[in-house]
Amino acid sequence: MKKYLSVLLAALMVLTIMAGCGGNGGSSTPAPAPSGDNSTPAPEGTKVWNVANIVNGNLGDKSFFDSCEAGLKKLQDDGLIKYKTFELGATDADQPKWVSTLDELSADGSYDLIVCGTYQMDAYLNECAAKYPDQKYFIYDAEVAQPNVASITFKQNDLGYLVGTAAALMTSSSMEKINSEKVIGFVGGEDGPVINDFLVGFIQGAQAADPEVKIDSQYVGNFYDTGRGKEIANVMVNNKCDVIWGVAGGAGNGAAEAAAEHDVWFIGVDSDQEATFSASQPQMAAVTIFSGLKNCGDGVIYMLNKLNDGTIEWGNTTQLGIAEGGVGLTNGGNFQNVPDDIKKALDDVAPKVTSGEIKVDTAFDESFDVKGLRDSVRP
Repeated sequence: MKKYLSVLLAALMVLTIMAGCGGNGGSSTPAPAPSGDNSTPAPEGTKVWNVANIVNGNLGDKSFFDSCEAGLKKLQDDGLIKYKTFELGATDADQPKWVSTLDELSADGSYDLIVCGTYQMDAYLNECAAKYPDQKYFIYDAEVAQPNVASITFKQNDLGYLVGTAAALMTSSSMEKINSEKVIGFVGGEDGPVINDFLVGFIQGAQAADPEVKIDSQYVGNFYDTGRGKEIANVMVNNKCDVIWGVAGGAGNGAAEAAAEHDVWFIGVDSDQEATFSASQPQMAAVTIFSGLKNCGDGVIYMLNKLNDGTIEWGNTTQLGIAEGGVGLTNGGNFQNVPDDIKKALDDVAPKVTSGEIKVDTAFDESFDVKGLRDSVRP
């Protein structure tokens, strides 16, 4: 069974919001697929770049930020960079630290490159990059149009279509943990364009696979409140959901906890969450059927290698989708419990999404009625 066009960081991806949960749908240029091993040990005499990694949250989310950290660690292990990570917290009260740290690091001038991510940082970076035109920046999962910034975004709507296809066919199947009702759930972080881009694809993929399937979508309101994530998932299970996708960073781990307690299926996001749960939360790993990957770590490796070889495109945005290896599904572990007909359906759908034969709408299209779509499929 092929790996659904995802490119992993190999063992590093078992380490990654914030649930994959930045990025935007602005104009972009497709890029070659970033491969999990496309960084190589630096030849003697190669410049070692000094990199600052700003995390507007915390590591240990088993999702988005851990993925970026894994990519940077691989680059450092290969002798291409040295880096320092600044964990700044994820709450509203922490946001002044995001701004002040970005400004202080920029003013200091010690770093060749400052890395940050998510749509929550784009306005801050836009202002800071204009203030410090000689400093170079890289933002992942968001877009900043400044001549000293390189950006990478991901086609999370296409990823959502794959996940929705699988989830709908699962809830309509005779798999274990599946009840007689055709209801699936989506636990999002914030009700905004990025999370809704996942959701739009999720709904459209599910409805195409089985029009009778209903989708219960709810939002935590942030990316860190695991208790609220669990509470939402508990309500979903009580309303007969048997497959739940958590797209809420650390908060989504609460949904995984609820899934484990109720013995229903959970779908991870951004990294291989079955693998990341397995060490300390095996009960959550046991119900994680697969994960929808947003390969931030690969994106970081791709961009740092472009910096290293002098081909980085400052002022431009690179967009990574299924074909480019930026998004995809894990296919190991519990995924082997997925029936062959569902695996075949995914094999059939993925190239059609990539070619455009299947058009997946996006929440970044201001004319698209996300609320109307969301409400039309509620249980």
